[in-house]
Amino acid sequence: MSDPLDLDPYAKWRHALAEADRVFASPPALDRPVDGCTYCTPESELLILGGDPAAVPDELLGHFMREVVSHWEADQYPLLWRRLMPRALRYWGPEGHGTDPSLELGHLGRHGAKFVDWPTPERTAVEQAFRALLALALVDGRPAGDITELLEGIAHATGDLEPWLHHIAGLSGSDADTGLVRLALDWATDLLWDDLQFSWWYDGDPQVIAAWLPPQRARIATYATQHPRCKTASDALIAIDRLQAGDHSPWLYPYGMNEFLKLAP
Repeated sequence: MSDPLDLDPYAKWRHALAEADRVFASPPALDRPVDGCTYCTPESELLILGGDPAAVPDELLGHFMREVVSHWEADQYPLLWRRLMPRALRYWGPEGHGTDPSLELGHLGRHGAKFVDWPTPERTAVEQAFRALLALALVDGRPAGDITELLEGIAHATGDLEPWLHHIAGLSGSDADTGLVRLALDWATDLLWDDLQFSWWYDGDPQVIAAWLPPQRARIATYATQHPRCKTASDALIAIDRLQAGDHSPWLYPYGMNEFLKLAP
């Protein structure tokens, strides 16, 4: 049997889902009916949330994941997430809903479902799925902003950004190289414009990304040598060098350019 770590990103994702299904096969029981804000979630839907996790409609699942933490009972909230986690992972996956997951994932953080306190087998399975999601995000050509949102949510849920940046840096193969170059250019230019920020993770520090970029320079330089006509790679090197030098961006800030052009003679 092949080691799942040697499989392609989509195979890693399928393996991670199968492992999550196994680990969460017997979801934790609730000791009473689900209690929540009935102004936002009708009693009928609270009953569904407390029943078979497989029977929860996607629309209700999405509502639960996005609803503010204070609208749920503190002791029930982590249990509800643990019961619904295999469904949530699919919701965030390549065949899911394609929305910004940073808010939803952030609700797993220390002020919400307290993911870091979950049983070790559950955390291990979910973190394996997170690694697979990040691998897919890097290689499937999605916009860099979408990768940033996913990374923000995962880091918020787990309380740490660096392990996930380390994971991205450790992904290998030509598709991963291409994705990393695109991501590095986006992050470096946003940092030069003071425009890289997290939407929901208020404790997150984008300067951690700034510190991560310079060690990627050698890999990007190798890619640029192999692809001499790739402007993305050459611009990424320029942006990283400007960051390290504490210099300004060589490119005009793109937002508001229409107004700038109107003022030009």
